[in-house]
Amino acid sequence: MLRLPLAARLAAVTAVTIVLSGCATAAADGTDPVLAEPAPTTVPGSAAASPAATPSMSVSARPSASRTAVAAPARFTTLKPGSKLPSGSQCAAWVRARPKKENKGANRTANRTTGHKVDPAAFGDGAALARRVDGQFTGTTEEILRWAACKWGIDEDIVKAQAAIESWWRQGTLGDFDTDAAACPAGHGLGVDGQAGKCPQSHGILQNRYPYMKSAFPGAMRSTAMSADLAYAIWRSCFEGKESWLNTVERGRQYAAGDAWGCVGRWFSGRWHTAPGEQYVGRVKDYLDRRIWQTADFQQP
Repeated sequence: MLRLPLAARLAAVTAVTIVLSGCATAAADGTDPVLAEPAPTTVPGSAAASPAATPSMSVSARPSASRTAVAAPARFTTLKPGSKLPSGSQCAAWVRARPKKENKGANRTANRTTGHKVDPAAFGDGAALARRVDGQFTGTTEEILRWAACKWGIDEDIVKAQAAIESWWRQGTLGDFDTDAAACPAGHGLGVDGQAGKCPQSHGILQNRYPYMKSAFPGAMRSTAMSADLAYAIWRSCFEGKESWLNTVERGRQYAAGDAWGCVGRWFSGRWHTAPGEQYVGRVKDYLDRRIWQTADFQQP
């Protein structure tokens, strides 16, 4: 993965923002305050079909009888900037109406584990979007990716292809090994994960990077839904035009809202339409065209 010096990011950004680089995100001050969040909740295997009950939401397989029933979409597509986004509970109902088999058996525990809230301040102008992040869904790996796509209004096939690039859909993937122990979450100190003198900064199915999104941990590390929820909240913030700081740093063109692929590339490079981001987008598009998640080699039930 591309490494961008943190000092270069900090000098360019004057407001508190998140700068994700593929598996890397940076706040303007180089930190993301750790909130006192509850630990992620693991749902017992027998309850995996329904998310854990929380004070703020209740999910059922079908819409409430008091509401007009809406048929579950066959697939989720990109919603333009300014669109009203479906709630997490509505997306859960739609996804469960069209169940998908598990093809990544190693994710079963993480797929039954829900997430928690994050610090909205770390999103800068996208703080309102950050408040929607909670990782409150359980299901198979493909169902979780579809839920995140629905919740954040991004084409589900882009999500599936990008997650394959980042982790081959394995929530336990570790990346961005470095020598700074403070840049890695608890339990992943130097040398613990098999690389002498190094520890992994990036975790999860979308490779969320700990130093720049600390308030999302441990959820992003333990919960597949949390990892995906956070990643596409940030994508939506970019897509809505909330990241004007991208016009204050190196870029290939002027940043503007509504560029879905530009925001995919920014996840990797932390910049707008620069060569590394464009190359990353090319890899994601290749997996999308090949529908890599449907190939025989991808199936690991």
